[in-house]
Amino acid sequence: MASIKQKYNKETIAAIKKEFKLKNDFEVPRIEKVVVNVGIGRHLKDANLVKEIFETITAITGQKPVMTKSKKSIAGFKTREGQEIGMRVTIRGRRKWDFIEKLIGAAVPRIRDFHGIKKTSVDEGGNFNLGIKEQIIFPEINPEHVRNTFSFQVNVVTNAKNRETGMALFRLLGFPIEK
Repeated sequence: MASIKQKYNKETIAAIKKEFKLKNDFEVPRIEKVVVNVGIGRHLKDANLVKEIFETITAITGQKPVMTKSKKSIAGFKTREGQEIGMRVTIRGRRKWDFIEKLIGAAVPRIRDFHGIKKTSVDEGGNFNLGIKEQIIFPEINPEHVRNTFSFQVNVVTNAKNRETGMALFRLLGFPIEK
């Protein structure tokens, strides 16, 4: 099977140019980056769990996450301004294509009761957003060694002008979006 990047370069660019009557290859939307976000707000008191989440995200993405801090204090969530409440990884370049290939080829089909990704996962700007409930769907994670499951969000950011071109890009790349 050809990689996702080769599929994009050989098939997707030509198909989108034909479908949307574009004249130039640079008008075709492309994937800019992939961002993985994890909220650890409720796990802050357990340092071992935060370390486990850090190591898991590092294994899944191939990069170390950056800790994100709260911008303001919210009493209802028991957070203070400047408190570390999450982790974020921004993936670009070759790792971006490897992660997308792993996401749609290995991880997404392992989701329980999976019937396809909803159309609403592509926003008005043509970006793809997917919430993942359990990290054990990724092949790097051994379910026998997981003590606690956590959820995280994957955002695939494109330079698409609208939702239609973004949706066409993801469909042609092989994202299992519902019809």
